Amino acid sequence: MTAPAATNDTDHLVLTSFAALTLVTGLVDAASYLRLGHVFTANMTGNIVFIGFGIGGAKGFSIIASLEALVGFLLGATLGGRIITPGATLRRARRALACEIGLLGAAALVTLAGSASHAGIRAGIIGLLGAAMGLQNAAIRKLGVADMATTVLTLTITGIAADSSLAGGSNIHFTRRGASVAVMLLGALVGAALSRAGLGWPIVAAIAAVGVAMALMWRADEERSGVASPGPR
Repeated sequence: MTAPAATNDTDHLVLTSFAALTLVTGLVDAASYLRLGHVFTANMTGNIVFIGFGIGGAKGFSIIASLEALVGFLLGATLGGRIITPGATLRRARRALACEIGLLGAAALVTLAGSASHAGIRAGIIGLLGAAMGLQNAAIRKLGVADMATTVLTLTITGIAADSSLAGGSNIHFTRRGASVAVMLLGALVGAALSRAGLGWPIVAAIAAVGVAMALMWRADEERSGVASPGPR
């Protein structure tokens, strides 16, 4: 009798792929915030706050840039939803991530077209990065992985504290929650370092990380197929 296949919530390959995508968030947001002005292309919560800052008259925040990121993110999320909605499988998630690589690649190419200080080029990069991250978020949100945040860490950090032994909890999913925080921090650190050499470098690193996530999902699918196949009689 064969063992049951792991679910997305317990499959170590899938969990590691989510960690790779968390790294992507740190890389992309570091690139956009540090090289494209005060704008996030993955964390839309930050952009909503920045829009409020801009409307309130705070200096150094671009309402237009935040709106460009938000619109790109919404378009990408719509595309991701169209790809994965018929069935939230790893295969469909990989298709969405392949499209994300295309968008990130296009953003990297646009960085070669001229200086990001040019409004049109900056808008194109912001829109493409936002669309890529919207697509990624839509693709993974239905895969059923609990407490493995890839973009927003507020609830993750809350869970670490609220479910801790000090709070009378059982430290549920402490390892994966802590890993999400650590990997996001690492992505931001590496993204900041690479951004010093040029805007394209953290984007290229993000493309590589998405490729790793796709490979891990493919491997997880292969292993499940092997488990599901009947053995020799």
